[in-house]
Amino acid sequence: MSSIVQFCRRLADKIDLLNEWIGTTVSWLTLFMVVVTFTIVMLRYAFNYNSIAMQESVSYMHALVFMLGAAYTLKTGAHVRVDIFYQRLGKSARAWIDCCGVVLLLLPVSGFILYSSWDYVAESWKIFESSSNSGGLPGVFLIKSTIPLTACLLILQGISMFLANLMIVLGLDLSNEPGSIEAHENG
Repeated sequence: MSSIVQFCRRLADKIDLLNEWIGTTVSWLTLFMVVVTFTIVMLRYAFNYNSIAMQESVSYMHALVFMLGAAYTLKTGAHVRVDIFYQRLGKSARAWIDCCGVVLLLLPVSGFILYSSWDYVAESWKIFESSSNSGGLPGVFLIKSTIPLTACLLILQGISMFLANLMIVLGLDLSNEPGSIEAHENG
């Protein structure tokens, strides 16, 4: 195997490992969201106590799960896909479609999100934006920072997908390797 192919394979593997780690780590927040939501309800109805900070913490966790889990969802092929013909195509044809999808859709949209969110997040950091609610959580600027971070993770995962699918198109099959079509289908 040439050094370029080995480099591409290692790069795709490292990107996949990063998004795998982030996705599995933030998935634990769903359990914490259930526990905090249960606690909020119990405190409200049993003790007539309400905490804005606890309510906002559920929103923060929810945002983290969706934003930071997006690239992991893409990596595992768990995203929504409208595939009328895709399933019936051969591996090489699906790899071509995925390469085109990454180059024509994923990378431009993620790049646009990264570009357009930069000033929005920078303004939030300038004032260290916090909750507008009395008793709310500080750190709104940190949650807003997940917007460009998500775009970066999606760009990285797009690169991984492109490399894995390009290898398939070129006949350098990486079946069952992270980022390959089979890895996405076999999850």
